[in-house]
Amino acid sequence: MSLLSDDGEPGVLRFITAGSVDDGKSTLIGRLLFDSKGLLRDQVAAISKVRTGSNEEGEIDLALVTDGLESEREQGITIDVAYRYFATPRRSFIIADAPGHEQYTRNMVTAASNADAAVILIDASRLAGKGLKAQTRRHATIAKLMGLKVIVAINKMDLTGWSSAVFEEIRDNFARVARTLGIEDPIYVPIAAKHGDNVARRTPHTPWYDGPPLLEILENLDAARSDVGVFRLPVQRVIRMPEGARAYAGRIASGDVSVGQEITVLPSGQTAVVEAIRSFDGAFSDATEGQSVSIVLDRDVDVSRGDTLASTEARTTRAFVADLCWLDEEPWEKGRRYLLKQGSRTTQALIDGIVFVREMTELAEVGEATGLKLNDIASVRVKLRDPILADTYAERPATGAFVLIDAASNQTAAAGMIREAA
Repeated sequence: MSLLSDDGEPGVLRFITAGSVDDGKSTLIGRLLFDSKGLLRDQVAAISKVRTGSNEEGEIDLALVTDGLESEREQGITIDVAYRYFATPRRSFIIADAPGHEQYTRNMVTAASNADAAVILIDASRLAGKGLKAQTRRHATIAKLMGLKVIVAINKMDLTGWSSAVFEEIRDNFARVARTLGIEDPIYVPIAAKHGDNVARRTPHTPWYDGPPLLEILENLDAARSDVGVFRLPVQRVIRMPEGARAYAGRIASGDVSVGQEITVLPSGQTAVVEAIRSFDGAFSDATEGQSVSIVLDRDVDVSRGDTLASTEARTTRAFVADLCWLDEEPWEKGRRYLLKQGSRTTQALIDGIVFVREMTELAEVGEATGLKLNDIASVRVKLRDPILADTYAERPATGAFVLIDAASNQTAAAGMIREAA
């Protein structure tokens, strides 16, 4: 895996922490924030345990940095996704602390959808001589589906006496999972998040480990952009200009656009040339991924909210194969129609069949599956009433993803990633 971006200057890195319950995800984030001076003095005081019978601050409970809900502190688990921000002289970071409990897998999927990398924690003290937990395998599967770079932080190594044999055993167990799922070149690092060993600094306890500490790995990890020039802008709003022209506003999901560029309007397939690019800051000759702009075309075309302005190679589809993470407590019913939302576009959808459901013990593909229930991960065939962008998730994550919504309850039923369009 390449760690440096092409220009040698790492940008903002968005990453999640994942793994099973009590593997130390919240503590790790607290340690990263504490060691990088990302906590204010009053925050440090608030998370310090008070010694019994005195007013002195005792040991810092770093997990409380992210476990802010009262129910989280009472139960000692993470329930909601907590986002934190910090920076080093080399890079800025946005961290999402995802719940480890199976009940909250949907929260982990939400966090992963906006991440570049996943730090999957494994409690070395509980896994020595045992296999990986099902939830660790599930999180590894989701990281693969989302196309995230994977770092495996083998935590609580201090409780194993810093045993290199334990580290190698767990590394080999995860490597088998990675090969099954097709995760490329996961990075392994032995840590003790509670004490900071191999987190922001190297520890003398691991002379057998010759790699960098976790923070250095994150500082140098490549967060590659999507294809430059492959332009996509889902239209959020049509604006009538004072001079009578129309502008089409939205956030550029991928690629770049410039004045004079020929674009296509999907799903109609009409083409036009970009005449102007505007924002609240004025007019621009070009714009790039992540910018919110309004685009004026050189001629009148039929464009409305839900359409997409795109570079001319883009195409649409009404049928595709996708990976799904089922997020609804209501199981899928054959023949039931859902609403599919891709960007700003919504249409009716039907799951036409299950290719396979991923079993979480051996990660086998169960081809004879007939249903989908909460937390299932599956490959399915989908048919649509109206066409949507045919981008695959592997090529363009921003427009290759979608959600299914139960029209009756308005609940999000599944998060999906297009793998192959008809």
